[in-house]
Amino acid sequence: MAITIAFYEEKVQFYNNALRRIKPLTTGVALLRLACFLLFAWAVYQWVAGSSTWMVISLLMAAAFAILVRVAWRLNDRKALLEKLLFINNNELAVLRQQANQFSDGASFLAHDGISGDLDIFGTGSLYHLLNRTTTWHGTRQLAAFLQEPLLEKKAIEQQQQAVQALAPQHELRQLLTAHGLLNQEKEGNLHNIADWLQMPAIIHGKMPINILRMLSSLYSAVFLLVYLFTGNYVLLIPVVFLNWGVISIYAKRIQEQHTMLGKKQSIFQQYATILSLFSKVETGRSSLLEKEKAMAAAAFGSVKQLSRLSAMFDQRLNLIVNIFLNSFFMYDIQCLWSLESWKKEHKDHFNDWIHCVGMIESLNALATFAYNYPQYRYPVVNTSGVSVAATQLAHPLIAAEERVANDCTFGVEEKLVLLTGSNMSGKTTFLRTLGVNLLLAQSGAPVCAASFAFTPMVIRSSIRVSDSLQEHTSYFMAELKRLQQIIHYLQQQTAPVLILIDEILRGTNSEDKTHGSEQFIKKLLQYNCLTLFATHDLALSRLEEELRGKVNNYCFESIIRDGELLFDYTLQRGVAKNRNASFLMAKMEII
Repeated sequence: MAITIAFYEEKVQFYNNALRRIKPLTTGVALLRLACFLLFAWAVYQWVAGSSTWMVISLLMAAAFAILVRVAWRLNDRKALLEKLLFINNNELAVLRQQANQFSDGASFLAHDGISGDLDIFGTGSLYHLLNRTTTWHGTRQLAAFLQEPLLEKKAIEQQQQAVQALAPQHELRQLLTAHGLLNQEKEGNLHNIADWLQMPAIIHGKMPINILRMLSSLYSAVFLLVYLFTGNYVLLIPVVFLNWGVISIYAKRIQEQHTMLGKKQSIFQQYATILSLFSKVETGRSSLLEKEKAMAAAAFGSVKQLSRLSAMFDQRLNLIVNIFLNSFFMYDIQCLWSLESWKKEHKDHFNDWIHCVGMIESLNALATFAYNYPQYRYPVVNTSGVSVAATQLAHPLIAAEERVANDCTFGVEEKLVLLTGSNMSGKTTFLRTLGVNLLLAQSGAPVCAASFAFTPMVIRSSIRVSDSLQEHTSYFMAELKRLQQIIHYLQQQTAPVLILIDEILRGTNSEDKTHGSEQFIKKLLQYNCLTLFATHDLALSRLEEELRGKVNNYCFESIIRDGELLFDYTLQRGVAKNRNASFLMAKMEII
């Protein structure tokens, strides 16, 4: 990780220096623009006063001013890009130093009644928050989908792994993708109504009379505007103005509906087009997935950029001068609508694939950034036989490296259910989350926080963090039972392997009832195609290892009482927890 931190520190210094160099250039260009404008104004004054020699100077100053405006735009664009690149590298340094990621934490995807709440998948300090580097809604949604509905096929997971591995070293391209995305960052929902527009039938496209009329009207206006400029006679322009506004008024309501759907989308289309354009230069290596997305991006970016230009032109109808002049003589609204409907006819069947491609690009970019940031993490091996997980030095990626304790484990080879005992604070719940989170990473094609990791692709279902609900008049106990019921119903309908993570059930009943209910639930789980980790304080359940030999095995996290202090090593062990730390702590605190 030290090499990665050094890389980002070097980048921060580089972009800081670049911004310092560009600042005097922008100031100099601004001063030159002011000088050119003042000289242009003086030259025009002298020219009007009768000095024809100033005409050439005024034209030269106008040309120089226009050139300087373009130079200023480019410098400002360059400055904005450098600022985003500086932000990206500062953010990566912050994340590596256990500070908050400045990208979205995905809280809108959080559901407290499922694995997203149990495993801290979304929200502040979550797995999604660690991974996210997306700038578009489709990228944000696709990354969330990888964690909500992880891949279950060996081939798909390995293709995603290859894509992440090939993309991870291309840090310059990855940062440019993110930086250009941030320049025109999409707000949620900005492209949602484009789908409605694509499905709308054409209003004027394909209607020959309108097509002929819009071309003849423009040609007529162009000719007689020139006549007006040379003769001052505008009488012949009057009929075309009435004709044009008459045609526009017929379609005015539907034109406004179209603009409501497409208006102010230019920067978003430009954002998507730029991401597609940049990705069309990616090095694909051995990755068939990257090759596929690259081909899609190369085919798409020109058309999306064209839509961006058409959207910008359509927005000009909001400019009063443009609206009045261009509609009066050239049917501007009709011309824009014709061009947009022509684009839609040619490309509407491909548009959803193109924006899905942007989502895939951004989500793969996020996973590749994660892989680059943690070179010590390893890509897992996908198994297809049995239902098992085997790992060495497995740890939680959200816990700082200097604080986390890694464990070795192999589950599913000799058992279908792991009974995990241990006292409070010993590490049982953290271990359940560690296994679940790393499995999600593995099935997303990302490296995992382990020295090695082999797994069978599995759906994850859990009951770890359960809460009551005042709105639904649901007690904690009933909420827990409903969660367990959902797990059983899911297993009854599911054929794919499932990983079940259970933490201390039936806390709301007496000890005997709790033991009996837990035992019967365990036996129920053993009927299905699942691997279960069942954490409990109920040591009486440990007898199931003997009763259900080959199906249930005991593991534990043990506490240690040494020199009057309670210590935890957070190390997974075979067997049953023995120490009674509750009595020890109550005595130490003089409660008993």
